[in-house]
Parts: sequence; structure tokens; C-alpha cells
Amino acid sequence: MAGENVEIVRRGFEAFNEDGVEGILPLIDPEFVVTTPPNLASEPDTYEGHEGVRRYFDSFYDAMEEIRWEPHSFHEIGDRIAVPFTLHARGKSTGLDVSQDAVQVWELRDGKALGMELFATLDDARQAHGSQD
Repeated sequence: MAGENVEIVRRGFEAFNEDGVEGILPLIDPEFVVTTPPNLASEPDTYEGHEGVRRYFDSFYDAMEEIRWEPHSFHEIGDRIAVPFTLHARGKSTGLDVSQDAVQVWELRDGKALGMELFATLDDARQAHGSQD
């Protein structure tokens, strides 16, 4: 199952990079929840379901364009998948390229993402989920 979950998350990154937020919605469970932490988001909040995912990305699209996620690797942490990644984007008004490194930890159920957590580092993600690998 974990290998299948890695592939689902990998497809999610590809779908987002190809088609934006609408590309990942087929992989998102209607009960999906993500909370953005204050150390990684300018406006921390909790986002639920497909509308929440759209609302989360609306804040990105207001200020940025050419948004893409570059996954660096995929790690199984218990039944979750951790992905160190770089967010790349271009400021709409400035035209400046920006990037931010972080780690997404995905929880999946029945082939769809049920939740996602953000962490500053892979060590932080492992520590939060009791893995010392």
C-alpha cells in the first residue's frame, strides 16, 4: 500500500504542475484537511475539502504566477508520505522569481489525500510522526 501511496502523491505533484489546483482535485478526498503553520505561511489557516484547497491556492494566485512544486524525494513515515519540495513561483507585480523549501506530509485513504501537513524540515516531519529514520 505504501508504494501505491508514493505513486499517488507523485501523480499529485505532476498533476499540479501540469494543470494547477484543478489538476489535483481528483486526488483529494472530500474530507481533506490542511492547516498551514505560522512559520511557513503568511496567513495561517485551516482549509477543508475541495473548496478549501481552491481557497488555499487563490491566495497564491493573487500574488504569484507560474507556481510549481518541485519534489526532491518521497519518504514513507509510518502510513504517511513525506516529500521535501521547493515551491517555485514568479511575483505577479514584481516579476521576481521566488522559492521556498518545505516538507509536505500526506495522509491517504482509499487512494485519495485525506490530509496534508507542512513542516520546515524532514527531521521535523519525522519527529512529529515518531520516526527516527
